[in-house]
Amino acid sequence: MSGLIQFFRNVNSEMRKVSWPKKKELVSYTVTVITTVVLLSLFFAGIDLGISSLIEWILKQ
Repeated sequence: MSGLIQFFRNVNSEMRKVSWPKKKELVSYTVTVITTVVLLSLFFAGIDLGISSLIEWILKQ
């Protein structure tokens, strides 16, 4: 049991050393991630649609 308590004390100690981002940085990072995810989703959806259309066209021949 003392090992578990020591573990959580160490976790608490390490969490105090973490450099947490400020609100402005956090918002900026969040917007960047969401924008990147949306753009990549649209890109891959377009690629998927193009390949699907090409395969359908080939199979109709």
